[in-house]
Amino acid sequence: MGMKFEKIHNKGQAQLFQNHYMEMLTKTHPLVIWGMYIPVIIYFLYLSQVRFGMGYGGIFGVFIGGMFFWTFFEYLMHRFAFHAVGESERAKKFIYVMHGNHHHFPRDKERLFMPPVPSIIISSVIFGIMFLAMKEYSFAFFSGFILGYLMYGSVHYAIHAWNPPFKWMKPLWRNHHLHHYKDDNKGFGVSTTIWDRVFGTMFNLDKEKEDKEKVRELMYK
Repeated sequence: MGMKFEKIHNKGQAQLFQNHYMEMLTKTHPLVIWGMYIPVIIYFLYLSQVRFGMGYGGIFGVFIGGMFFWTFFEYLMHRFAFHAVGESERAKKFIYVMHGNHHHFPRDKERLFMPPVPSIIISSVIFGIMFLAMKEYSFAFFSGFILGYLMYGSVHYAIHAWNPPFKWMKPLWRNHHLHHYKDDNKGFGVSTTIWDRVFGTMFNLDKEKEDKEKVRELMYK
């Protein structure tokens, strides 16, 4: 069962909380998140080399591994957490706050990235788990993971803002557009379609016709 709304709003944004300050905490600009995490990435890579003595090749390999792991994490979260079916009203509200509002108001630019406060809390927990599992390797791995997240958010923004800049990127664009207006039980990959292809949730783009009017409704103005 997907996210079904009586009307998809092409203007404005959802009101998630009655409290003004809580509502402010649900919004952010992409550059704020980039500015928040780039120094962390640089510092963690520095620690990997200077404090833990990792070679450049090792850092690069672990870093790329972290980026690749992000794509898998992104797919799992989008499919099984953000599109979970809530039974209680509280669960439905949580899912709507986390992701449902994006389907309801796809032109809302301020809620594509996780806002700073919840982002810091969640990323800290994720790093803690990585550190317990990987020790000193976690710093380079987490750096790649976070860069993967930043690229995911930026690609997501681009998909809703512009036409694909290269022909080979069009399947990625179409897969996400179809996820919005055709069937939100498919097309969970945003930064890549790899895992949709692996797990059989990729749209058959050869058979699916593009509804240009519905695509325009998803694009920022």
